[in-house]
Amino acid sequence: MQDVPASYGGESPLFSVIIPLEFHRGQWELSWLGWTSQTADASLYELILVVPPDFTAHDKLSALAGDSARLEFTNSDHDIGLCAFGAAKARGKYLFFTESHCWPEPDVIDVCIRAIDAHPDWAGFSCRSVPICHNRLSVAEAAMYQADIEFGMKQHPWRKVLDQCFVTRRDVYRECGGLREEFGHFAEWVLAAAYHARGHKIGYLEEARFHHYYVGEIGELKKFTLDFVQGEIRYLSEARSDPGSDLLDIPIEWNSRGDFNVALARSALVARMRSAHVNRESLDGLWRWGPIALTGGRSACSSARVAAAYARCVLTMLTMVGSRDGIARWLKRYIASLIHFQRLDCIHGSGEAAGAKLPRLGDRVVAQAGFHAPEVWQHRSFRWSEPEAALRIKVPKGRNMIRIASPEIRGPLDRIGVRFYLDGVRLSNAAIAIDADAFVLQFDQPSSGTAILAWTCSRFAARGDERRLGLPVAGISIGADEGANDAPSPAAMMQG
Repeated sequence: MQDVPASYGGESPLFSVIIPLEFHRGQWELSWLGWTSQTADASLYELILVVPPDFTAHDKLSALAGDSARLEFTNSDHDIGLCAFGAAKARGKYLFFTESHCWPEPDVIDVCIRAIDAHPDWAGFSCRSVPICHNRLSVAEAAMYQADIEFGMKQHPWRKVLDQCFVTRRDVYRECGGLREEFGHFAEWVLAAAYHARGHKIGYLEEARFHHYYVGEIGELKKFTLDFVQGEIRYLSEARSDPGSDLLDIPIEWNSRGDFNVALARSALVARMRSAHVNRESLDGLWRWGPIALTGGRSACSSARVAAAYARCVLTMLTMVGSRDGIARWLKRYIASLIHFQRLDCIHGSGEAAGAKLPRLGDRVVAQAGFHAPEVWQHRSFRWSEPEAALRIKVPKGRNMIRIASPEIRGPLDRIGVRFYLDGVRLSNAAIAIDADAFVLQFDQPSSGTAILAWTCSRFAARGDERRLGLPVAGISIGADEGANDAPSPAAMMQG
């Protein structure tokens, strides 16, 4: 929640327009002119210009603002932080967030007033963004981001907060936690999810038009993307359970970060090498797990860095001599490869945060490698493993039983040819049973602690799916073996 608004003389206006003077791209005077040229009565809104420490045009700003705006100074150097600071100082019933490289058409305030009267169910709404382009890259940049904005505003169920031009009731904004600077521009998604989870509707007002200046510089694109990714990974690392946190998608890089655990990668690799002769599957397994077993996540980060650098080089050349279609195509490729690299780099640098938001296959699963994202089959949630997978599990001393629930998506379980390994030693057939679409493993643990369970199987070729698919897993439970008296002896349970 933000601080209580500061006291201010006079009656409260209907709107508090918050303009952060960071990332203004040399357009802040146009933004100011747009707000001082509104057809609505000036008493209906206050202008709050939030000034970061690195803003240099103080004399010009003071001369232009005069008595027409409030200047708020803060040590924050991020526009999300500036917006949050301005919101804490606002007096209006509605907060109007915008950016200093955006400027409204003269009737925006009037259009917004009519929308509030016409849509009493709206707790907030975003306005229409109209791109302003000045070079070839900015044209492609605008097309890419405008498509994403249109998708969010018109199709996505809740991703409707657009900080270029977002109007919200101040009480609802405070109830939903406000904008949080530490999450960067990912804070917009966090706030939008919180509104949706609490039942607050956000509309889309196309009649209220804002002009948005696209800078068209690769360096600025990289900086913005990194800001979003850093906020995303920081949010996931905190494992927050706020309303709406379950709505936010978990990126595949985060969901599969256990894949970069050296011990698990080595276990998966050893299991594959012991499960097959030299063939396509063993070579695929070697290629998949070998680099990680040697270097951990560094190899994946290095490969992703090279891919992003290559895409940037091609994009740079195309902005000088390429076609518009080529620029647009390679811009998307560059941004996708850049996000992938930045996520891997942020995750690799963050370490294993306590309580970090990462879904496990069972309560006693400490870490896991070789699993795809969760999906649903016949109303049942499960995850595909790769043809090689490994888990670090907590096991008590004595006889234990592991139950691996596996929906029969690829056929009867006894025909898949799964081989299980515990701490590098293969479990014998006598230690494995199949019971009601589950593998049941029995083994003896000499002392309490952790063990690494790995398995291999043949690759499942699903039509139209290029992923390396192995065993479908709905869940894993581990506990004392109730039928311990019937369990095989430790010597019989293992084989090399």
